[in-house]
Amino acid sequence: MSNVVLSRDELKALTGYEQPSRQLTELHRRGFVRAYIGRHGLVLERAHYEAVCRGETERKRPTVRPILRTA
Repeated sequence: MSNVVLSRDELKALTGYEQPSRQLTELHRRGFVRAYIGRHGLVLERAHYEAVCRGETERKRPTVRPILRTA
């Protein structure tokens, strides 16, 4: 894989776990909400990793309610 995502070794060093499900739990606990288990194992984008490490958090999307029209 390219350096767009963290390597397996980096994920192991970051979480202390080898098993993807445990890594995912630990990453979510630490705020890496975009981490997921893909076809080839755990995926954590390097850009998201760096943003969280800088203290940036995910922005919540605004809640949009449908407009109710009365006839």
